[in-house]
Amino acid sequence: MPAEFWMYLFLCVSAFFAGVMNSVAGGGTLLTFPALTGVVSPAIANGTSTVALLPGSFAGALGYRKELWECRRFVFRMIAPSVVGGFLGAWLVGKDKDTFADLVPWLILTAAVLFVIQAPLLKWVKKRAAEEGAHPDHHEPSLLTQSLVIAFQFLVAVYGGYFGAGIGILMLSALGFMGVGDIHRMNAVKTFLAASINVAAVVVFIRDELVRWNYALAMAVAAIVGGYVGARAARRLPASYVRFAVIVIGFGLAAFYFIKRYGNFSL
Repeated sequence: MPAEFWMYLFLCVSAFFAGVMNSVAGGGTLLTFPALTGVVSPAIANGTSTVALLPGSFAGALGYRKELWECRRFVFRMIAPSVVGGFLGAWLVGKDKDTFADLVPWLILTAAVLFVIQAPLLKWVKKRAAEEGAHPDHHEPSLLTQSLVIAFQFLVAVYGGYFGAGIGILMLSALGFMGVGDIHRMNAVKTFLAASINVAAVVVFIRDELVRWNYALAMAVAAIVGGYVGARAARRLPASYVRFAVIVIGFGLAAFYFIKRYGNFSL
């Protein structure tokens, strides 16, 4: 079979498992992005990966439509910083592609560290959400707290538009201070805002011609199938197993890219 067939197969397999990972524990970008860097530049790999995984973000947000409606006021408040930050982050990728390539090892390392803290952070978020539910007379956070969370969301969105792996963890940490409700509502808000960030980034990536559509479309189909399989597997497979795999992959890739970028190692 031609080499092109095996290349597409490799990219689609990475997207399939990225879809599985996103459904169970997150971190799919840590598979699709490195796979794409084998055939395109890091900046184009980033844009193509974002497009490929975007349908999964929409599907997740649609699944939370009931919870989103219940906290719609907060969602509307956070859309603007999410979209503006996503635009800015994606614009920075196209503005200086060499800098983005230099930052790739650090971005992957950051994502891996975020997944390390995911489990204890989620425990804290769930505990705080339970406490909020036990006190229905809880007042809305102060104006200062709301302003700080909105500012933090903007920074998260900039990172999300620039690279994106781990933004869900960052958003959950902020949502814990906002009295949004139980963990299901927090996940709903997080999923919708992540989709908003990615949509804004995709618009910029398309404008700057940082998307290889032949790869993106094939990978999108594979990621959707993987997301469905992952959703079913999540009922049987402990998320901690997948999260551990994400962490191992993340640190391994970070080490690889550090050596490749700053050492004497070359493919």
